[in-house]
Amino acid sequence: MENKGSLGKCLTRPRKSKREGNKRDNTQTPKRRKKAQQRQKTPLLVTKGDGNDGLHTQKDEGALSVFVNGLFCKNPMDAKPDDFLFKGLNIPHNTNNKLGSNVTLVSAANLPGLNTLGISMARIDFAPYGLNSPHIHPRGTKILTVIEGTLYVGSVTSNLQNGGNRLFTKILYQGDVFVFPQGLIHFQFNVGKTAVVAIVCFSSQNPGVITIANAIFGSQPPISVDVLSKAFQLDKKVVQNLQSQFWMDNNH
Repeated sequence: MENKGSLGKCLTRPRKSKREGNKRDNTQTPKRRKKAQQRQKTPLLVTKGDGNDGLHTQKDEGALSVFVNGLFCKNPMDAKPDDFLFKGLNIPHNTNNKLGSNVTLVSAANLPGLNTLGISMARIDFAPYGLNSPHIHPRGTKILTVIEGTLYVGSVTSNLQNGGNRLFTKILYQGDVFVFPQGLIHFQFNVGKTAVVAIVCFSSQNPGVITIANAIFGSQPPISVDVLSKAFQLDKKVVQNLQSQFWMDNNH
């Protein structure tokens, strides 16, 4: 599905006959009538929301369950107010780690009301000189607002025609906004001596994240030393040392 940016909905509608174009027998036994009513109430998904959402179906007791990005498409009649509520984004999170940062993501996984809407958000806490290391979001664009402190941010373009890659950087202050296009490598670094708080929004209910260092040097099973030493023009012992490090994830 292509990302058209409009709202997706869970709806119910009758299924088409397996024999389209042929007239159906109007004479129905009670058993056949009951099955027909069940088919008419089968939930189907009509979505033009997050175009990168994976659509999967699964039959369950005669009904068709619909999953978007692996999440169940809840019957609107069963929705509750709590499905649209997330609490705690005002609470600072622990940045006592190697990177000095912590990302608290609010997505369809912990806020069900976002399912099929194609949006999500996060709070990022930075200790002094804390880093949200170079990473990409494969399924969404990110827009960041600095709430407190000063951030050095940057993103790198995809390969240009001349074979190079261009880096865009800025120093952001309270109230400044910066956008990181979908799929581009980007980072944020606290260049100040005080903590930083930033709020980010995504154009996807499940933007995903690939932290470059973790993915390259911390994958399991590991990428071949021969591959990495040639790709990065490094001695094999350097690659092996990097692969032996503990690569942490600051996303929660």
